[in-house]
Amino acid sequence: MKSRFSGVAFLIVITLMVALASGHLVSAAGAPQQPAAVSTAEVSPQRALLDQYCVTCHSERIVSRPADPDESLQITQLRNVGLTLDTEDVTNVAANPEVWEKVVRKLRVGAMPPPPRPRPDQATYDRFRARLESELDHAAAANPDPGRTQAFHRLNRMEYRNVIRDLFDLDIDVSELIPADAPDEHGFDNNAGALSFSPALLERYISAAHKISRLALGVSPAGPVSTTYDVPLNLMQDDRLSEDLPFGSRGGVAINHTFPVDGLYRIKVKLQTNYVQFVRGLDDPHDIEISLDGARLEQFTIGGEAPGVPAPYSFAGNIRGDDAWESYQMRFSDAGLVVEVPVKAGPRIIGATFPRERWEDEGVLQPRQQGFALAVNDMPDTNPRVGSIEITGPLTDDGPGDTPSRRRILICRPATPADEPGCATEILSSLARRAYRRPVTDDDVATLIEFYEAGRQEGGFESGIQFALERLLASPDLLLRIERDPVDATPDTAYPVSDVELASRLSFFLWSSLPDEELLALAEEDTLSEPAMLARQVRRMLADDRAAALIEGFVGQWLYLRNLASVYPTPSEFREFDENLRQAFQQETELFIDYQLRADRSVLELLSADYTFVNERLARHYGIAGVNGSRFRRVNVEGDRQAGLLGHASLMTVTSYPNRTSPVLRGKFVLENLLGAPPPEPPPNVPALEETDADGKPRSLREAMVEHRENPACRVCHATMDPIGFSLENFDAIGAWRTTFAGKPIDTSGVLPDGGAFDGPTGLRDMLLARPADFVGTVTEKLMTYALGRGVQYYDMPTVRRIVREAEAVDYRWSAIILGIIKSAPFQMRRSES
Repeated sequence: MKSRFSGVAFLIVITLMVALASGHLVSAAGAPQQPAAVSTAEVSPQRALLDQYCVTCHSERIVSRPADPDESLQITQLRNVGLTLDTEDVTNVAANPEVWEKVVRKLRVGAMPPPPRPRPDQATYDRFRARLESELDHAAAANPDPGRTQAFHRLNRMEYRNVIRDLFDLDIDVSELIPADAPDEHGFDNNAGALSFSPALLERYISAAHKISRLALGVSPAGPVSTTYDVPLNLMQDDRLSEDLPFGSRGGVAINHTFPVDGLYRIKVKLQTNYVQFVRGLDDPHDIEISLDGARLEQFTIGGEAPGVPAPYSFAGNIRGDDAWESYQMRFSDAGLVVEVPVKAGPRIIGATFPRERWEDEGVLQPRQQGFALAVNDMPDTNPRVGSIEITGPLTDDGPGDTPSRRRILICRPATPADEPGCATEILSSLARRAYRRPVTDDDVATLIEFYEAGRQEGGFESGIQFALERLLASPDLLLRIERDPVDATPDTAYPVSDVELASRLSFFLWSSLPDEELLALAEEDTLSEPAMLARQVRRMLADDRAAALIEGFVGQWLYLRNLASVYPTPSEFREFDENLRQAFQQETELFIDYQLRADRSVLELLSADYTFVNERLARHYGIAGVNGSRFRRVNVEGDRQAGLLGHASLMTVTSYPNRTSPVLRGKFVLENLLGAPPPEPPPNVPALEETDADGKPRSLREAMVEHRENPACRVCHATMDPIGFSLENFDAIGAWRTTFAGKPIDTSGVLPDGGAFDGPTGLRDMLLARPADFVGTVTEKLMTYALGRGVQYYDMPTVRRIVREAEAVDYRWSAIILGIIKSAPFQMRRSES
């Protein structure tokens, strides 16, 4: 027996030794095990560090191992990552910078090695990362690579709208004319590689060109056209809702509408109803005013005169009142409030609102109605609300009028037929130069003149101009930003883009639109790229109102503000959420960053600011006293909400589920958008969280996540994401402050894999501010992605780090970051095709 046991033991020992020697020892959970100690006598300290802490998982033996259906998910993930650090030469990172930039990105947040694996002390960790970055930057300086942007870069929908605005002085909503562009993998919808151009899309642009050119020149519609502007059901109309509505008003709406010609138009205001079209608030009389450009057109008095016997309270449409009462109700529902008025062509503001009335609710106060109840209840004793405005016309046509777009287009007016060809050439040459964003050629003008002549034969001079504008708006030279390699360029070499191309890069970065006359003139003189001139132009452009596009385009996508429109928190959980709050969330963050950009504050103030912008509705949501009215103003914030962006309800809402918060979504957002270290995609078939215990009692999210992290493949990412997300748990799914959940105190403490501990949103803020280069580097990387219209690649990262280092001298001001990007090689240069 003894001899037999000894033989088995001997075989086990031999097997273990072979496994250790070949590096194939795997734990019961399927994770690679630490190899035997490696002698460092003949290797560099960097190689010794990798061998000790990294190559256990990231090695050739893992990546090249044949796939096994029984292997752990962790092994599969390691194979998919594909890092073989045992075969890479760490003493010569220039040989494969792509791999080492991946390593730097993981080291940025201390994600590797993942717990519970051993890791070096923090000083060694930081030295290794600093050495890698230094050597990568040195290699890039010796052999710069600006990257290659796409030769053809289609305008996205926002850029197309702005081009129409700046070219024709015509600001219209193009969302019904061309489809939206989906963001790419980097989160932005202006990436040239993702902006395809299909035949179906070209048809949409041709159709849009026809409609826009007719509207710009005031061509008479074939007949009256009706346009309806709906007011959201969940918009609370209890205060002044727009700067375009009079002081002392309540509710209603102000809309911007472009009237195509001078003429008579019908304006119909319909009041809000329940789901069976019974108007709300008719128990008492109320005044409503309809205005045009702030001047009153008509005032109506509604309600207070209902005859007969009404339906039982809140049952209108389900239990019938008598005929007289029903007829009175339907009169307001079907006919609406109508005024017919002559209107001059061009952009006008139509308003409909009520004089503000003050009252105090009596009796038992009821919770705000949401969802089904809001749709069903006719609320006869409440205040009425505007449901929609419908504009129909022209009922009579009095000509094109004198509009901003006609003044912009018709820069000359021919006095005689003999003057028409010269005037047409002048008009079309000027517009083509702006639209194509370059000097025009004789062929460019000749093509437009051919279309002008065809249109002129049908309807005269202006008809010819309109037909030529259709051709211009559908031209590839307008729809595409085109960059060509020099004819004598050596393949696969860097060259500076022309000043004309630089002007377009600059204007579409800062304005999401075409260059203005000053910028284009400098480009044609080849003086725009001069450093001093370029800096002056950047400062001028940032001070221009058109720089608001940087907030809408860049900030709106970087911080997910565009997603707010599609967020619908569960009404039963968040009764206080309404359209007013949704709009306030977005406006707070936009005003916050717009102020910092225009005041040229430090990028770090995104997190360290002790102020924000609120109106009364948002201040009440935040618990800030002393703020009255719908106007936004700057206020100081204190305590736990003093965390800059991390205290904004907009961010907390777009990183939550409709019915609860999500530490994972919030942690992922911070990693990806504030620290520049996005976690990999989750494995398939991730089970849902168990939100209740065995007794059916609700568990905190922290308790529910414990089981989820038991899987080693999940633990790698969640060890970094979850502590960050949990630190923001004091904010509920719509950003309101709370201290308990399910009757228990909320634990907002967290520890990252590198040992960094923090507690709550201010603790997370301090942790991020303690590594300013990482945070500013992430903002720079995101902004550069948006500026270039392509993803930032490994060869761009040395440029990002250089911009951050130079900006440090001026406290990381926004102007230093933006100018650093514009002056960089990736922005001013391009690699020729190989």
